[in-house]
Amino acid sequence: MPPSADFSVSVTLAEIARIAGVGRAAVSNWRRRHDSFPAPVGGTDTSPQFALSQVEEWLRQQGKLDEVGDRERLWPEFEALGDRDAMGTAIAVVGARLVREETGSSGSASPPRPDSAMEFPDGTGLSDAQRSLVERAVGLARKHGAREAFDFLLGRWLDTHVRQIGVTPRPLAALMAKVAELSRDDEAGDVGTVLDPACGTGGLLLAAARQWAGKVEAPASGIPLKLLGQDVDPTQAALAAVRILLAGHPPGHETGWEVDIRAGNTLRADPHPGVRADVVLCNPPFNERDWGYEELATDPRWTYGLPPRTEPELAWAQHALSRLAPDGTAVLLMPPGVASRRAGRRIRAGLLRTGVLRAVIALPPGAAPPHSVALHMWVLRAPAEDGTRPGAGVLLVDAADMQPELSGGTQRTGRAAIDWPLLHRRVVSAIRTEDGGRDLPAGHTVVPVIDLLDDEVDLTPARHIPKAAASADLGLRRSWNRFGTLLHELRELTATLSALELSGEEPAGQGTVTVGDLVRAGAMTLRAGQQPADGAVRTGDAPDDAVPLLTVTDVLVGGRPSGWLPGREAWAGETAGTLTVTVPEEVVVVGAYRAFGAWVDTDAPTVLGSQLFALRVDPALLDPWFLAGCLRAPANARQAGTHASTSSRIDVRRLQVLRLPLEEQRRYGEAFRRLTVFERSLREAGTIGRELVNGLTDGIAAGRLPGILA
Repeated sequence: MPPSADFSVSVTLAEIARIAGVGRAAVSNWRRRHDSFPAPVGGTDTSPQFALSQVEEWLRQQGKLDEVGDRERLWPEFEALGDRDAMGTAIAVVGARLVREETGSSGSASPPRPDSAMEFPDGTGLSDAQRSLVERAVGLARKHGAREAFDFLLGRWLDTHVRQIGVTPRPLAALMAKVAELSRDDEAGDVGTVLDPACGTGGLLLAAARQWAGKVEAPASGIPLKLLGQDVDPTQAALAAVRILLAGHPPGHETGWEVDIRAGNTLRADPHPGVRADVVLCNPPFNERDWGYEELATDPRWTYGLPPRTEPELAWAQHALSRLAPDGTAVLLMPPGVASRRAGRRIRAGLLRTGVLRAVIALPPGAAPPHSVALHMWVLRAPAEDGTRPGAGVLLVDAADMQPELSGGTQRTGRAAIDWPLLHRRVVSAIRTEDGGRDLPAGHTVVPVIDLLDDEVDLTPARHIPKAAASADLGLRRSWNRFGTLLHELRELTATLSALELSGEEPAGQGTVTVGDLVRAGAMTLRAGQQPADGAVRTGDAPDDAVPLLTVTDVLVGGRPSGWLPGREAWAGETAGTLTVTVPEEVVVVGAYRAFGAWVDTDAPTVLGSQLFALRVDPALLDPWFLAGCLRAPANARQAGTHASTSSRIDVRRLQVLRLPLEEQRRYGEAFRRLTVFERSLREAGTIGRELVNGLTDGIAAGRLPGILA
């Protein structure tokens, strides 16, 4: 790849490390040792930026330009396009070119293909810079693999614009497809058409392809499974189209699929008005106020009532029902408020009376954005010809409690925030058991429709599923035992910490030093965390050699890693400089103001995501517990933040550390360590205390209080 002649494309030290296939520390050493290293062309003293063309030339001269950095060298030039849509459109055109090459040379009897009416990106209207990047990306894909190259570019684009684009996580998309499959009537036949009316970048449609593409016999005329989608964002629609087409034939599937994805406002101007789908999968946009309330007041889709202005999700639910074939099933992801808000009770009652609402499944927080909310999954069936369906009850599943308890602090315990295989088994078991007429396990119930048709029509599963008394009693006993242990630990720590007497003044001449100064002095190394490549992170049950991945989001919701990587991949990434993996006694710092913290990673190894940093100290100069304690001081976050808001970042190099001799550091470090244990015990005691109060309140309110209260 020739060096770019455009000096406007800049890269950071971390990006240089990825291009060269080394760690961040190695690049910092090159910069200090070699006068010929390119000078910064922008950025700040603590976060300089360098011209990509100059960096490539210098690396080539030094023999340090590795093929592993081909993709990394290209990505900064996509970022230099600046505009989100300009970047996304160029990536979509890359994918379209690759689709044409793949389907034109594969020799397959039934290659995946777009519908002839679909708007397929052809590169018309691209700027010169976009065309140049497309050509280079296609050339790179020919060398390293079409799907891998496209997935890399799409993954980076999504990561860059994560706050603007909602994505359905792959495990949840697979679960929604499986629920749709199990919820179909036995006589419904094969799934021939799947629709996602708010498809984004196509995650749910890909899950549908994996679920159904190889399960039906292809007719002589072509591919049976049709994947239809639309999205109001033309860029995302184009990306979804080429993404699904480029996925081609999944392993073990002999047939492919047809694709028809179009850009359009589904509620106002549906691009597929005549479609009748066997399955609708949808993660609609939440809380939209301008969804078309006024102009759609007389729309024939509102069979169950005009959705209130504040309830756009009920408009999406009715739209999905209007697009179902006679035996079709729809599975939608909904915010929990839709199940209980007063404004929507009339429509919920209509869905119940006609028998089209099959199930409401409460998911654990973190299943999908927004991660702090326990979303619901609604399962709907097409109404019968007479407008009603047989069935006297609605399946309610409360899986919101499947997120592990939060113990406070930021140390991990090795469990993922959501155990996807367990969640999958629990939901699937409830649907299968309900169909079989057997008793449902705890956390599931079938509520008669008549019992739900009260003044509130509240469909929240937790409101209708009582906890089993024996299970609740066992949980309370365990909680009391743990609570007693914590109180004993807190009493001991209280005696120790309360004996500390802080002096009123700082010792003269003590002073502080910054992390940046300590790095330059060789007292520690600083490495920035990096996000693994798209598709590399696993969830659910992990093998013994798995290395957990910690992200800022994980820290915000309790500090437990939400995913993991196979050990071999994690350490290979560490060696190549594309991942940052901690070792025991390294200090981890969160560089996001809203989740700022620092701790000693006693459970290493851990793969660190973006905005997390690893500090490895020279034990002859620094004590790690002392360092972590100094860094996590709230005053440090205020003075090292880029600005005082929850979205600002922390300049880790500006964090302050006391100047103390090593022996004195160890004394301070022990105090910090005990303070850390004290904080975690307090948080866990608070969590368990709330559980005890709630559990006892439920039991007493149920009339289970003993005759004599001791």
